[in-house]
Amino acid sequence: MAKADAWNAAEGIMHARHKVARRARGQLTGHARMIAAPAYRQLLAAEPILKRLIPILIVIFLIIVAGTRCMSLLAQRDDVERSAKGLLGLAAGHLTHAMSVAQAEGEPDRETFDALISNVALYGSISSRHVMVVTDDRFVIEAATPAGTQWVGRSLETVLSGAQPLFLFGERAGVMEVRVGDKTWYAAMGIDDSRLGAALAMISQDDVFAEWNKAVTLNITLFVATAGVLIVILYAYFGQAARAQAADRLYLEAQERVDLALVRGRCGLWDWDMVRGQMYWSRSMYEMLGYEPSEAMLSFGAVAEIIHPDDADLFELANRIVSREVGQVDHVFRMRNAAGQWVWIRAKAQVSDPDAPEVHLIGIAVDVTEQRTLAQRSETADMRLRTAIESISESFVLWDSRQCLVMCNSKYKQDNGLCDEDIIPGTPRASVEERMTAPVHQRRLANPNGPSGGATYERQLVDGRWLQVNELRTRDGGMVSVGADITQMKLHQEKLVDSERRQMATIHDLSLARKAEGERTAELVELNRKYMKETERAEAASRAKSEFLANMSHELRTPLNAIIGFSEMMQQAYFGPLGSDKYDEYVKDIHASGSYLLGVINDILDMSKIEAGQFSIDREGIDLHPLITETVRVVALQAAEKSITLDTKISNQMVLHADRRAIKQIVINLLSNAVKFTGQGGHISLRARKVAGAVMLTIEDTGCGIPKDALKKLGRPFEQVQNQFSKNHTGSGLGLAISRSLAELHGGALKIRSTEGAGTIVSVRIPVGKKLKAAA
Repeated sequence: MAKADAWNAAEGIMHARHKVARRARGQLTGHARMIAAPAYRQLLAAEPILKRLIPILIVIFLIIVAGTRCMSLLAQRDDVERSAKGLLGLAAGHLTHAMSVAQAEGEPDRETFDALISNVALYGSISSRHVMVVTDDRFVIEAATPAGTQWVGRSLETVLSGAQPLFLFGERAGVMEVRVGDKTWYAAMGIDDSRLGAALAMISQDDVFAEWNKAVTLNITLFVATAGVLIVILYAYFGQAARAQAADRLYLEAQERVDLALVRGRCGLWDWDMVRGQMYWSRSMYEMLGYEPSEAMLSFGAVAEIIHPDDADLFELANRIVSREVGQVDHVFRMRNAAGQWVWIRAKAQVSDPDAPEVHLIGIAVDVTEQRTLAQRSETADMRLRTAIESISESFVLWDSRQCLVMCNSKYKQDNGLCDEDIIPGTPRASVEERMTAPVHQRRLANPNGPSGGATYERQLVDGRWLQVNELRTRDGGMVSVGADITQMKLHQEKLVDSERRQMATIHDLSLARKAEGERTAELVELNRKYMKETERAEAASRAKSEFLANMSHELRTPLNAIIGFSEMMQQAYFGPLGSDKYDEYVKDIHASGSYLLGVINDILDMSKIEAGQFSIDREGIDLHPLITETVRVVALQAAEKSITLDTKISNQMVLHADRRAIKQIVINLLSNAVKFTGQGGHISLRARKVAGAVMLTIEDTGCGIPKDALKKLGRPFEQVQNQFSKNHTGSGLGLAISRSLAELHGGALKIRSTEGAGTIVSVRIPVGKKLKAAA
């Protein structure tokens, strides 16, 4: 019972144990292994410090954000003010020059001044909030923009206050702050060289800083909202920390109970890091083998040394798991314990995450030495039983539930006059009895257990001997028949009773042996099923390679034939000397065929490098918008030939840490496929957005689509999907496989959704983080 409970408990917490054990492992330094405390205990010890630091850090962060935004807003205010003053100075100077030209040509009237002001406002980017006026030599306003028409006919000295430097120095006074009523304005004035008139450009200070004031209000609102959110997050952090402490206490209690159950059931947990060649054992694993418990990681070689070489090859098993040939293990082998004795262990394990780049094998080990000993004893007993049945003086025969022969001894064959051909296992009982020598006399004896308890017969054979045949039903519905020579029975009744008891014991042992044989048969059936499944997978891979080579033979022969044929025609000058228009067409065909062959070969080489593990990625910060724009231009010409519209939606500030060449190749492959399988006048859209720490590229087309039964084959190396819409298109069929492999090298994934006849959506997810992935 303890062992069964251990099995159930261990299976239930296997994955949780894996996560905690990985955090609790020590690091290897030099040639010595350093035992580190479990990671969760270190976190608990550091938690009070974190609780004190986090509020301080949040306050510092808010102060820095507020200071930064204040400095930025002040700098922005200075820029706005400087731009407004510069525009006023330019406008005043331009209007002054235009007015001087008009006065030189004659005496201008008000309509002329209005036209001058309108031209300056039009070409000088003057808004409706600016006021531009023209005065005479006494500074009386003669014309103005619509915003200043109420001042026409008035003297500037009565309109403006604090503007005496402008009246005296004109442009040399620069841009000044003046008062118009109770408001402050910026004003710039230009005076004609002959002092026959002046031009003034001005704008209200409120209008200049209107947009800046809105930005200040928005920044204050955002800062208050950010501070509120951080306070809520801080509150949630403290609440989560309290719940985490409670969860850690519950975990420690559960771990102690599980360890106790594993020790009592003589079970152990283990975690094998296939990439680093290290293995973690639970405390119960050490105690089961008699070794001193340790939190340190065990090396690959140390574990292999204590495994019996005739039972398991740990290196071969590791190679099969790393190459993804097997995903789970169920094996029985011997291990040497601390006393130097061999202990039978049954190990069951499976890969924690089949899609992860680093393979981890998590499993449980059980001491099955006792069960193994019992199985060997049972096998020995079975052999002894068969020998005993053959050596007994009584005839013995066993029928199964279908009344077919299972086994019998030579005494049975002799007593019933049968030959070897008559007693082949599986022969129906009726057929055997037809060939038996009929007895001289037979009678059925009364059975004290009733008809359901079997039957007892007395038979007199031809040679005069008497047999008492006892037939009994087995637990599986079969029948066992034992015939004893009872010639002396009537004189020796007690001997007959003893013989019957011995036969009953023999029958019981035989039933136990049949049960063990049935279990072994079931195991063989399961092993055969697994073997057939692996065989089917290997055959499918071989068929895919063959189909790819068959398709590629056509794809390579067609352009090669074109290159050779057109080259021979040009060499032999069938259409006259070289330089004719006909040869120009051949040259174009040769170039197109050669380019196509180069593309096919490049795809095959890229796929081969990826499958051989020789393709490495170099990550860098990539501005995604120009990269996608450049890629779209590559396929834009092909799309234009089919009148296909290409729409892109990408943020200008999206940065991705990835291999530039790989990302560009992924987008080109997917866009080329979309253009290739989209009909005349179709539509293709490309969108990039950030989702949960990753960049999601989505390419959607209105092409022929893909059948549902073919979607699972897409993206496999050397696989092509053919239907009535795509069978006329050429290509190596490796574009999607290369794109999927490059995405997986970045830690991402590629998914395809399609509806036949409606279109296809291809999504590529690439993590945006800076953590580098190992070279493929």
